[in-house]
Amino acid sequence: MTNSWVNWAGDEKCAPAEIASPRTAEEVGELLVRAEAAGQTVRVAGAGHSFTDTVLTDGLLLRLSQLNRILRVDRSSGLVRVEAGATLNELSHALHPLGLAFPNLGDIDVQTIAGATATGTHGTGATFQNISAALHSVELMLADGSRVELTEQSDPDGWRAARVSLGALGVVTAVTLRLVPSFVLEGVERPVPVEEVLADIDRYADENEHFEFYMFAHSPLALTKRNNRVELPEQPRGKAVDWFADILMSNYTFDALCRLGRRRPQLTPWIHRGAAHAGSYRRQVDRSYRVFASPRLMRFTEMEYAIPREHAVEAIRAIKELGKQFDSPMPTEVRFVAPDDAFLSPAGGRDTCYIAVHQYRGMDYEPYFRACEAIFDRFHGRPHWGKRHFQTAATLRGRYPEWDRFQEVRRRFDPKGRFANPYVERVLGPLD
Repeated sequence: MTNSWVNWAGDEKCAPAEIASPRTAEEVGELLVRAEAAGQTVRVAGAGHSFTDTVLTDGLLLRLSQLNRILRVDRSSGLVRVEAGATLNELSHALHPLGLAFPNLGDIDVQTIAGATATGTHGTGATFQNISAALHSVELMLADGSRVELTEQSDPDGWRAARVSLGALGVVTAVTLRLVPSFVLEGVERPVPVEEVLADIDRYADENEHFEFYMFAHSPLALTKRNNRVELPEQPRGKAVDWFADILMSNYTFDALCRLGRRRPQLTPWIHRGAAHAGSYRRQVDRSYRVFASPRLMRFTEMEYAIPREHAVEAIRAIKELGKQFDSPMPTEVRFVAPDDAFLSPAGGRDTCYIAVHQYRGMDYEPYFRACEAIFDRFHGRPHWGKRHFQTAATLRGRYPEWDRFQEVRRRFDPKGRFANPYVERVLGPLD
């Protein structure tokens, strides 16, 4: 029977020559040596939450879900050694009783630590960097089965390249994370007029540790979310309350509205206004990871761009106005991230506003996303590596000051292009 792989959204598929699920790093090494001898390319699948063709291969596809152990914990320093296939959710659950937590997470936490960091996955918070900034060291396995440990001290350029690598350097088998003491967040959600948010956007972003909002093209309301640390005991919501808010309303009910919009696009303005008005005041006081993330059961595809924060208001208004010309029933999401120094981080070297647009499953995304991308390009945008975009190495190179340094690391670790595929060659270019 043919091996096959499909991503979470269901719109990226491949049929590799082999799909392997190694249980140890040694097994990974053996598989790589065998692939090298057979002349196969190698890609690694995480949780499948990227919307691009980044994983696709006709060679060897590795699934590291069985490499999900916590190997070492140092509570005093906050350094935690974990295998690459552990998910953010698994790690959060296991580490909280040990008094440790990620300083920031996105609104989905089912990704593997290797996949989330390789694509520059992020949360929101004007003083918080993306998840890959927590990587104190990276264990990378090369095509010949050898392992290198990359730290800021041992290999500064290798470390800065491996933190956001698109899987183009080798197979990450383990990482050491620098985490923080576990904490409780108060999450407050409430609708606010979009123009009121934009008129005071710096205050919203800077006076809250974690601020984000959703907006709909045809509604004047923004659905804002503010997460801030509190010195309070966690107050988990009842299972019925959680199910009603996160499953019934945010997933099943909105999914039904989107299905209606797919069948009858002329109802999109009504859907937008109804969904925005349905957003009401909610307060949650709980462990950080429970407040950061929520379930995503409905399927969609997504484009997200990182733009310099100083252009945020102008870009948000342009995207909102553009959305009125298209029939996506889904919202636009806006978040804020601090700069970091990974070579290919979309937030590298600049205070960043992330703007994400979505299209419901089964609906044509390309005209809408191309029009959005033209706006993002005007503002020197860099695409989220795990989300849809239409860029190439030629259009991206000038957007990353350290582009050539990443390519030097890539040539050093993968001179034969064993870890490349059409996506990698399209967005990074072929190896010289």
